[in-house]
Amino acid sequence: MNYLAHAVLSFKNPEVLVGNMISDHVKGSKQYGYATGVQAGIRLHRAIDDFTDKHLVTRNMMEIFKPHYRLYAGAFVDIVYDYCLANDISIFENKDRLFSFAQQTYSLLESHVNIFPTKFQGMFPYMLTQNWLYHYGSDEGIQMSFKGLAHRATYIHESQVAFELFLEHKVFFQQQYELFFPSVKTFAAHTMAELLKP
Repeated sequence: MNYLAHAVLSFKNPEVLVGNMISDHVKGSKQYGYATGVQAGIRLHRAIDDFTDKHLVTRNMMEIFKPHYRLYAGAFVDIVYDYCLANDISIFENKDRLFSFAQQTYSLLESHVNIFPTKFQGMFPYMLTQNWLYHYGSDEGIQMSFKGLAHRATYIHESQVAFELFLEHKVFFQQQYELFFPSVKTFAAHTMAELLKP
């Protein structure tokens, strides 16, 4: 899953949120240099990703992108999940609520900027100024996220086909998200509770 989902699945715990958001940039034993709550967030992020990657719904969605993007299909699906979540009225009843959530998330992250890994520290200003979490909710925001993915990727050089596939299969993706998200939310809540046990 992508940044918006990991933020939501931190369940308003500030340290877990920080760990969840920086996890991809924390390698090996470096996780043990963080506070207990941040460590829990790092591990929660990895557990969510593992759960998501192995889920049948994710694999079904990946089949749409695989013919064109092969190993990057899952990365495109992660972004699609954030689009569906941003438009899930059971989570964000309107765009104002999504905007407020994004701003609250940035504020919590900013208060921990001194512990960010170098790569996340360099990326965070772009997340903030371009309001990534909010813009996952629009077609244009997804198009830009796809372009960013292609720019960072080693083996793909365009994302327009991916965006066209997203538009073509949007109803299917929404149906799959509705099958998937309740299960990952339950899994994440249980896992976080276990990780935070004294």
